[in-house]
Amino acid sequence: MEELNDKQAELLLKEHGIRLTANRILIARTLSTMSYPASMKELEAKIQTIDKSNIFRTLLLFKQHHLVHQMEDGNDVVRFELCQSQDEKTDDDMHVHFYCERCQHTYCLSDTPIPQVELPAGFEQSSVNYMVKGLCPKCSHRYYLK
Repeated sequence: MEELNDKQAELLLKEHGIRLTANRILIARTLSTMSYPASMKELEAKIQTIDKSNIFRTLLLFKQHHLVHQMEDGNDVVRFELCQSQDEKTDDDMHVHFYCERCQHTYCLSDTPIPQVELPAGFEQSSVNYMVKGLCPKCSHRYYLK
C-alpha cells in the first residue's frame, strides 16, 4: 500500500465505518508508511505522541472493521498491517507472510494468496494467519557464501 496523506486516511477510515479522530488518522497514516507488518513496539517508536494503550485500542478497533490484519510472527510478536480492502465487512486482500528465522524480519508476500481451506461442517472462519518460516533471500545468500 502506498503512503497515505490525511485526506486518503480519512477516506479509508470512513470506508471502513470508523469515526474520524486525529489519533486514528495518524495511526492509519503511520501504518501506511511501513513496508512490513509493524509490532506495537515499532509503532510506539514511530508515534511518540500517542500512548501505548490508545495505539492498541485503535488497532483492535481497526481489526474489528477489517482495516488491519493482525498476525503473530514466528517470534511470538503480534504485528499489524493495513488492509487494502475497501470494505468494513471483509478482508479481500489476505496474503501469506514470511518470517526469516535468521534476521527475524517479517515480510508481506502480497502476491501470494492464502490457500482456501475447507472447514468441516459447523466451523465458521473469522480470520486466517498464514505464516511461512525459513530464510529470506538475503540471509539464505549469506548462508551459502560461508
